[in-house]
Amino acid sequence: MTFKNLTYLLLGIALFSCKSQMVQKEVPLKAKNVILLIGDGTGLSQISSAFYFKKTKPNFARFKHIGLIKTSSSREDITDSAAGATAFGSGVKTYNGAIGVADDSTEVENLVEIVSPLHIKTGVISTSSIQHATPASFYAHVINRGLYEDIALDMVASDIDFFAGGGTKFFNKRTDKKDLIAELKAKGFGIDTTALGDFERIKQYSKMGYALADDAMEPVAKGRGDFLPKATALGIAFLTKDVAHSNFFLMIEGSQIDWGGHANDADYLISELIDFDDAIGKALDFAEKDGNTLVIVTADHETGGFTLSSTPKKTEEGESYSDYNEITGTFSTGGHSATLIPVFAYGPGAEAFSGVYENTEIFHKILNETNWNTKN
Repeated sequence: MTFKNLTYLLLGIALFSCKSQMVQKEVPLKAKNVILLIGDGTGLSQISSAFYFKKTKPNFARFKHIGLIKTSSSREDITDSAAGATAFGSGVKTYNGAIGVADDSTEVENLVEIVSPLHIKTGVISTSSIQHATPASFYAHVINRGLYEDIALDMVASDIDFFAGGGTKFFNKRTDKKDLIAELKAKGFGIDTTALGDFERIKQYSKMGYALADDAMEPVAKGRGDFLPKATALGIAFLTKDVAHSNFFLMIEGSQIDWGGHANDADYLISELIDFDDAIGKALDFAEKDGNTLVIVTADHETGGFTLSSTPKKTEEGESYSDYNEITGTFSTGGHSATLIPVFAYGPGAEAFSGVYENTEIFHKILNETNWNTKN
């Protein structure tokens, strides 16, 4: 073989090798569904409590991709739920108390408004009223989170397909005397104000809403039972029932973890956190079977400065000591804190949620890891 022929042979082999590598390179799978679970007021210590106080293995342990978010709002170092959820829902920093508006009070497009024209089904679930700051930030636009009746009007005007929580009075006991329950039914909603039903009873509706308390739901320890995990499973079943349009975005809030923190009530906080973890399990169970669902678990901020401390005790002689074999939940504040917040992700695109970044990146990462960003 001549040197010239050998050169051509080696060049051909190299080109074939490059071509083979190009063919074998896999395109990352894009998520078709997104389940965003927000544990309001949940920092690392709140999450850690599940590992000590839950009788079964926490669902938090099922995640492999974990990141951290910075949570400050546009004007304050410490965010509230409205600004925090607006960052998730619309990808902008805004002032505390603002829902679905930018720092200058102009409306910003939210995830529900972005994906609904793409025939993506949407839903929100909360253990507070459905008009509370976190769920409202995914469908409403108001300059102050306390405008509950205006938020309820935005719910009627929105393209939400499924909701479950409290807040009946903001629909039908209004100062303007409007009956928004009737208006929701006119839009095709099945409405239940008594209890969660099973899927067979609601599958004929094009949209479904549960408003199961005048305002907030009861705490789990006072009779709410398994509402949150049950509503999570029911919401997923409802949003995926139409084969032609079975892709969805669902936001699920464990609202009252935050309230336990504000009250400096460790038992309240931990019981709500464990309930939230049960809802995470329902989301992960679906995602594992489906293979096309991105599950994200995070929080808007931490509440209470919660710590899992050693229990203070005294010897028979009256000398104080710390018992390292017993944990007590302690608090440093009755408000929110500025601590970084964990982000857990599972499914297609989960790797993108590792690292340390601003809370607004949750919104942008969701769009980047799906085919929902029509601007790309």
